[in-house]
Amino acid sequence: MRSASCWPWPDFVEREANLSQRNTLALRAHAALYARVLSVEQLATLAEFYAPGDCRFFILGGGSNLVLTGDFDGLVLHIALSGRALVGEDDEAWYVRAGAGENWHDFVQWTLAQGWPGLENLSLIPGTVGAAPIQNIGAYGLEAGERFHALTAFDLQTGETVRFDRAACRFGYRDSVFKQEGWHLDGRFVIIDVTFRLPKRWQPLTGYADIARELAEHDPHGSARPTARQIADAVIAVRQRKLPDPARIPNTGSFFHNPVVEADTARRLLSAYPALPHYPQPDGRMKFAAGWLIEQAGWKGRDLGAVGMFEKQALVLVNRGGATGADVIALMQAVQRDVREKFGVELMPEPVFL
Repeated sequence: MRSASCWPWPDFVEREANLSQRNTLALRAHAALYARVLSVEQLATLAEFYAPGDCRFFILGGGSNLVLTGDFDGLVLHIALSGRALVGEDDEAWYVRAGAGENWHDFVQWTLAQGWPGLENLSLIPGTVGAAPIQNIGAYGLEAGERFHALTAFDLQTGETVRFDRAACRFGYRDSVFKQEGWHLDGRFVIIDVTFRLPKRWQPLTGYADIARELAEHDPHGSARPTARQIADAVIAVRQRKLPDPARIPNTGSFFHNPVVEADTARRLLSAYPALPHYPQPDGRMKFAAGWLIEQAGWKGRDLGAVGMFEKQALVLVNRGGATGADVIALMQAVQRDVREKFGVELMPEPVFL
């Protein structure tokens, strides 16, 4: 691979950019090249430089699902495309579009303020709108893919825009075609905007115990069906109690996937650990709460060097100060080992490692 640092890049490309304030784990690293992308025209300009094997491209959103393992020798594209609007409506739903660089939580709250429910369970998830379908973000019984309609992406290889519908995205648990094909790592497809389908025949999702308890505090007799705004407020309250603010305690949110295991394994574990939180899946498998497994393995509030598992939520890995990517990997492997030895379950990390 040829060094791209001396190429005649456009003026908006910054060299030797510090990324420590551009990832919520506050890991120290630099990018050889960095561009804050505000328009499709900028992407068209950068497409002239896209040549796999010559210069690596990496797409950055809010930096909330990222572990920097060292300096990056390519071009970081920081997507800051903005805008949000109602773009369609039929008898069944509203169709709402947002630029890929919009803050996810702000976008969700805006849809609720307009009277368009459907995303309230995903309140306060860090990151950008463009990252939501890549990770198929989810919380409290809802995944972004369930409300997804379509997205527009810019293909840096061809210089053309491409539309992805729900089927083309191949959503899975915290997964999509963008991760399956590695496009989020080689930077080929840059998401420009995302359109969500928000149902007019809305039904509240309150099956998770934390949310049900929070709602019950405000309506102890359960006399009224909660509104989308009330569910959003409950989700926000629960998340604020359990999860650290990255501005004060650097973190990536939930660090591990909740493991999904086969029925036989699930029966064995539930027989030995009846209190283990579990969620049946449509295919007969069982999803377990990774945070519970980590806590029972002795890692809640426990540090390893400059990193640790948060004292209020064992699923969250935090930077106590001055951590490196190597510190994060060491802790991740230690937690995986202890959970594997105690429960026979393999934990997989959620963040992207760069």
